[in-house]
Amino acid sequence: MSSSSISGFYKLSVEERREILKKIGNLSDEEMSMLRNMGSLGESTADHMIENVVSVMEIPIGIAVNFLINQKDYFIPMAIEEPSVVAAASNAARMARIKGGFRSVSTEPIMIGQIELSGVTDPFGAKFRILEKKKELLELANSQDPVLVKVGGGAKDIEVRVIDEKDPMLVVHLLVDVRDAMGANAVNTMAEYLAPHISEISKGEVRLRILSNLATYRMTSSYAVFDNKSVGGDDAVKGIVEAYKFASIDPYRATTHNKGIMNGIDSVLIATANDWRAIEAGAHAYAAMNRYTSLSRWEINEDGDLAGYIELPMAVGIIGGATATHPKAKLMRKILGISSAKEFANVLASVGLAQNFGAIRALAVEGIQQGHMSLHARNVAIAAGAKGEEVDKIAEMMVKERKVRADFAAEILKKVRGSS
Repeated sequence: MSSSSISGFYKLSVEERREILKKIGNLSDEEMSMLRNMGSLGESTADHMIENVVSVMEIPIGIAVNFLINQKDYFIPMAIEEPSVVAAASNAARMARIKGGFRSVSTEPIMIGQIELSGVTDPFGAKFRILEKKKELLELANSQDPVLVKVGGGAKDIEVRVIDEKDPMLVVHLLVDVRDAMGANAVNTMAEYLAPHISEISKGEVRLRILSNLATYRMTSSYAVFDNKSVGGDDAVKGIVEAYKFASIDPYRATTHNKGIMNGIDSVLIATANDWRAIEAGAHAYAAMNRYTSLSRWEINEDGDLAGYIELPMAVGIIGGATATHPKAKLMRKILGISSAKEFANVLASVGLAQNFGAIRALAVEGIQQGHMSLHARNVAIAAGAKGEEVDKIAEMMVKERKVRADFAAEILKKVRGSS
């Protein structure tokens, strides 16, 4: 194995990096051809997006249909490698339409920039002095982004937290309305500019100056009612509510429950080149603010129908970053037909609620394997070498025998080809 210590690797061209990998990994001409396939992104764009680029990673994009959100229809692009996710979202959206679809609301797009101060001898006195200078500090912050201020955004407020009285640590929160951006660059710029001013006022030493991904001022909620009969009747509705209760009180179940929610949300974020990691981190942190629990809530309404509610931080943008540079991301956003970050957040929360419904209904009513394994079997068949019509034939046989395994797929494939 050659050493991975390569001086100046970042200075090489994309093709020169590939040639190094070819030599190190003994790659074939066919494998090199795969590396050179840069899809719609193109080599130049990819090479300017991140460091040490050699290729791109394709993920299937499916379109979730049937979504009616705030009385508007959406075709929702979802980029994900896991089977059954797009189908489950589409089916849940179809069932939600019976009672009017999804309703969703979002707060103003306020992000938090944190400035950490240590060595403050009088933390509460320092807190008062900072709040006393709030107006002046907000003006200084807004001087760094006049364009954002012009469109109605900018720094709106300042909070000060004393988070350790024994070894005094002060944290200043700068609250910034970032409009249709995710907001990291604007918030970080303002926080860094304010840091020395706040240090002087507090007599403390500034350490970190950075945005928080726990965007508790930038919240989105979505709500939907699912018709009792469509869900499967009283017993099915009761089973779903019990499944939610399990997730609400048990962190082991809540983790998988929330993973199902993020299956939907993340796939839309990936399709539109948004920072899905930031949303994922914020969602799980929000779920754990008291103790880790479900992000969604399910109940039976007065008509006996199933009602679902979800609430989570949703710091997403439709301008700037990779959303503006990735050509396919721009195309997906065009298909989605959103015109503001708030609208995008409403869509994401609704997709998360739909995905959650699909998952817990499958668990409580059908059993997760029935639908999921049928789709997973196709991937197993392909991995075993099946082509064309062989894929569905082998998948069907594996599901029938309840043996969705690579070795069994290879065994069936051998028999299928031997008999043809």
